[in-house]
Order: sequence, then structure tokens, then C-alpha cells
Amino acid sequence: MEATNMQENDVYDLVGIGFGPSNLALAIAIAEHNDRCAPGERLRAVFLEKQDDFGWHRGMLFEDATMQVSFLKDLVTMRNPASDFSFVSYLHAQGRLADFINYKSMYPLRVEFHDYLRWAAGRMKDSVRYGHAVTDVTPVDGGALLDVTAGARTFRTRNVSVAVGLESSLPPGVAPAERVWHNLDILHRAAAFEVAEPRRFIVVGAGQSAAESVSFLHERYPTAEVCSVFSRYGYSPADDSNFVNGIFDPGAVDLYFDAPDDVKRMLFDYHRGTNYSVVDRDLIEDLYRRAYREKVLGRERLRMLNASQVTSVQARPDGVTAVVEHLPTGERTPLEADAIVYATGYRPVDVTRLLGTAGAHCRRDDQNLLRVERDYRVVTDPDLRAGIYLQGGTEHVHGITSTLLSAVAVRSGEIVASLAAASREPLPPRPLAMISGPLIRT
Repeated sequence: MEATNMQENDVYDLVGIGFGPSNLALAIAIAEHNDRCAPGERLRAVFLEKQDDFGWHRGMLFEDATMQVSFLKDLVTMRNPASDFSFVSYLHAQGRLADFINYKSMYPLRVEFHDYLRWAAGRMKDSVRYGHAVTDVTPVDGGALLDVTAGARTFRTRNVSVAVGLESSLPPGVAPAERVWHNLDILHRAAAFEVAEPRRFIVVGAGQSAAESVSFLHERYPTAEVCSVFSRYGYSPADDSNFVNGIFDPGAVDLYFDAPDDVKRMLFDYHRGTNYSVVDRDLIEDLYRRAYREKVLGRERLRMLNASQVTSVQARPDGVTAVVEHLPTGERTPLEADAIVYATGYRPVDVTRLLGTAGAHCRRDDQNLLRVERDYRVVTDPDLRAGIYLQGGTEHVHGITSTLLSAVAVRSGEIVASLAAASREPLPPRPLAMISGPLIRT
């Protein structure tokens, strides 16, 4: 099953903003919905992506990095195990199904999973417009429809699905520079790095991305010292135990959504160790083995500066000078390095800023967070009847899975069900005076 061509002058049931894994899963769910329903019940959708082609965390696609979730938590399987967009279907299409079975792992290589996503995105190419950066979303027709502006084009729709992911976060006062990197771009930065034999790198952070960056730099530059700076005593292992993993199950979203706010906070705090500032145990053990081996051999390149923090960074023509404070003693040590990598996490994109005019109609709670229903639809002012759905950025109402791959398959099915129900409601009549021109302006 492939996506069908759309007429460019239609009023869409959905315009998706962004085309990463979440909206890709939604595009597939819509296509499968349309495949099994009557023609009059089909949903019309288009997705707008600012990148020129599909890509997902390309700057962190280390050759030996594996996924942290089961391959069964792909784009479709938890929603429709019979879908031909599954990771297993991808393996079969690539002629590697038997090889993967013999691999005996639930966790594919990250580069392989990225190739799976590209394979699925390629099959949905008729549903996406690449090179389209959305600049505004404007209510029209008394709030029953939305005009989504991307460059010189405007797409009219009943609903939008916002899935623009996260953006890199740096400490206050730190800005990206030639020798100041965020881990999100580390592969691209390293590829353009022109120092033949760097002497030292500094990596700031204690989570999975930090540990992977340390491992990568330590292997890529065999003569360079790599200093890992973090405020903890050591890397903390991720809690992926059997019972705790239930927090990522679809049923846990219902439990979390219905819980009182204080219980939500309690559950979130209890289970931060499943996803935040934690590292896979295998990687921790690998880094420790390297550090111990170097200590035995008397040439220590891998240095763990624990219980420490970087207090300042000064750029130099040939690198940076960072001041590292040892928190228990307050002692401060300047370190010269060829580059510093901040693996300091991500923050949600400001959705209301992206939504432009329509963002002003979104309701917020007493914590100034967007109010979102169980079906991922944002609560809006009564004068905005068109739907705004969020894929990501809803941890405060849906729990830890909000930003994770674990949720995309089931969530896409729930959004399709909501869209299908709404599509059966007729559009209000529009006086001719309200018709403002073509639905797609080029």
C-alpha cells in the first residue's frame, strides 16, 4: 500500500507540521485507515517538512549505537501488527530478516532503524512536501478551518498535527561556536574538524548522549584525551527492568492522564530513571573497562571528572579554555581543549510560537502549560473549532512516553480515530463574502 495523490486545491482533514517519526506514523495510520473504509470516510492529509529530505538525529548515528527500545515499538506494530510498514516488513524487503533473527537482539542498530524510517518515509512520499517550513497558522471561516502558511503557499485544513520534536538545549550563556558543540551535531562537527591530532576534548553531561559522545571521541581520536564532566559521582544506569518498563505501555497513558496532578508528578519523579540523565549499563561497563585498561597500561586518555561542573568557557583561535569546578572542594581547574561538547539535553519547541496566529487561541493551565485532551487535541478558545493535535510536548498530561518512539504507533491510531470522528461533522456554511481566494496559493 502506498500513499495516494492529493488534489492541491482540497480542504484537507489534516495538515501535519513536521515529518519525523511521529507524523510519519500518523501518515501511515491515515493511509491504512483510508485503505479499509468507504470512500466518503477517507481522510485527506498532507505533511509539511522544512528539511529537504527525511532525516532523524543524523548527527548521532554512530555506527555501533543500538536503539534503546524494542524493534517491536516501530511505527506501526503496537497499533497494527499486520501492517506492511513494520520493521519486520522492512527487514524482509531488505533481505535481512533471517540475519536479524540470528542476531538475537530486540534492539537494532540505530543506523539500521534510521534506514527503516527512511524506507517507510519513501513509501509515503506523495503525502509529504519537503522544503516547506511553516511560518504561520491562521484561523479562517469563523475558526472552523486553519490556513497553514509555508513560504509562498497556503494549505487549508480542518486540523493540524504538530510534531516538530525537540531542540538542543545549552546552559545559560553558552552559544554554539566552531569549537563549542552540542552533541546533536557531533558527527557533522567531527567530519568537518580539521585538527589532525587533537589533544583534548571535554564532554559535559551525564546521560546516554554524553556517554555515547565520550565513547565516539575516545575511539575516533586515538591520541586525544577525553574528559567527561558531570555533577554526579558516576554515570547512572537506565532502569529498563521488566515491571518498570510498563510505564511505556499504552495503558499507562490512560492511568497517567486520569491521575491527579500530585500523583502525575510523583509517578514522573519515580520513573525519571527510565529516560533522563541515565546510560545503558553495557555502555557504562564498556567505558569503565577502557578507563581501567588505560590505568593499568599507564596512559590514561579517558578521564572522569565526576562531582564537577564547567563554570565558564572561553573561546580561543585554536580551541577553548574551560574552568572546571570540583563541587566537594570548590577547587577550580582551567582545562584547555580542542573542542567542548555539551550533551545537556533538549527542550520542547515553543508550539504556540510555531502556530503563530492560532497559538493565541490555545488554552493553558495554572502552570502555563498547554491544556491537552486525552486524544492529544489542544484545548482552544470556543471561537477556534478547528483541531490542533500535539505529538510530543505533552509529558505533563500523557507521561514520559510523550517524546519517545514507544508512543508513536498507538498515538497515531488514537489521533486518526479522533480525526475520523470529527470529519463526520459537517463544515458550517460559509457566506460567499467570507471566501478569500484559492485554498492553495503558489
